[in-house]
Amino acid sequence: MSQISPYLPSEHPPVQSPKIGVLLINLGTPDAPTPIAVKRYLKEFLSDQRVIELPKLLWQPILRGIILNTRPKKSAKAYSKIWTEDGSPLAFHTKAQAQILNARFGDNVIVDYAMRYGNPSIEKQISALKEAGCSRIFFAPMYPQYSGATTATVQDKAYEIFSNMRWQPAVRTLPPYYDDPLHIDALKNSIETGLTQLDFVPDAIMISFHGMPESTLHKGDPYHCHCQKTARLLAEAMGRELTLSFQSRFGKAKWLEPATDTTLERLASEGKSKLAIFAPGFAVDCVETLEELSIEGKEIFMQAGGEKFAYIPCLNSSDSGMEMLEKLVRRELAGWI
Repeated sequence: MSQISPYLPSEHPPVQSPKIGVLLINLGTPDAPTPIAVKRYLKEFLSDQRVIELPKLLWQPILRGIILNTRPKKSAKAYSKIWTEDGSPLAFHTKAQAQILNARFGDNVIVDYAMRYGNPSIEKQISALKEAGCSRIFFAPMYPQYSGATTATVQDKAYEIFSNMRWQPAVRTLPPYYDDPLHIDALKNSIETGLTQLDFVPDAIMISFHGMPESTLHKGDPYHCHCQKTARLLAEAMGRELTLSFQSRFGKAKWLEPATDTTLERLASEGKSKLAIFAPGFAVDCVETLEELSIEGKEIFMQAGGEKFAYIPCLNSSDSGMEMLEKLVRRELAGWI
C-alpha cells in the first residue's frame, strides 16, 4: 500500500511498500500457430549467440536466407497440432504455475511469469514488478538442468535490462535443480502416477531430454552431465532401469547421443513392444513434448514394430510439481521473507 509520510514534501510521489517479485521464466513460444508468428519467434530465438554459437557474419545469412524462409511453415504445422483454446501449452502451463504460486505467498510477494523469447517479455515483466513496488526480484529459470543456451541466456537478458536502469532491484536466481531431492521425488511421483493410469505395463520407460550440440559438452557446458545425473538419481529412486535419450536434433553438427528417434526404433526392434516416455528436462509441456514425443515419437515407435505407446505429461501445475516449486522458491527467498 502506498504511504505518505508527514516528513515528505507535499509534492513527493506516493511511496510503495517494498515488495518481492518472483519471475518464472521459460524459453518462449510463438503468439499463434502461424508461419508469420513462428518466423518472428524463431528470428529472436535463433539470433541468440548463446543458442547458435556461430559468428554472426556466418550465421545470419543462413538464418535469414534459408531457415526463416523454410522452417516457420513446418514448425507452424507442429504447433497447430498441440495448440489449444488457451493458446500455447507452454504459455498457459507456465502462467498457471505463476498463478498458483502467487496465491500461496503473502501480499508482499508478487509471482508472475515471462518468456525469454516472445511474450510476455522479461523486460516488460521486470518493469511491471518494479512499478508494483518490488525492490527485490527473484528469477526462476524453468530449466532443471543448466545450459548456456537456457539458464545463462536468461541471466544475460536480465542483466542487459538492468544495465539501462539507474535504480536497480536486488536480485537472486534459482540455481539448477536437476539433482535436488525435491525435484527427483516430484518426477518419481509424476511418472508412477502416470503409469498407474495406463492400460498396459511398459516393457521399457524412456526419459528424453532436449538435445544440444556435442560441441557444447567439450566447451565445458554441464548440461550433459546434469541430464545424466537426473536420469541416474531418478532410476535409483524408482528402483528400475530408465533408458535415456536426447531429442530435437537440428542441423548437420553432431548432437548429444543416443538420439530419441533412433532409440525408439532400437527398443522396438529389440522386442520392447510396450513403451512409456517422459521428459524430465522440461518443466511444462510444450511442442517438443506434445508433438515431437507424444505424436511423432509414437509414429516412429509403432512403425518400428511397437504395439503400445504412452507419453507421460511433465510436472506442469500438478500437485507434486507445485509443491516442489513452492519449496524451491521459499528456500531461495530465505532472508527476504
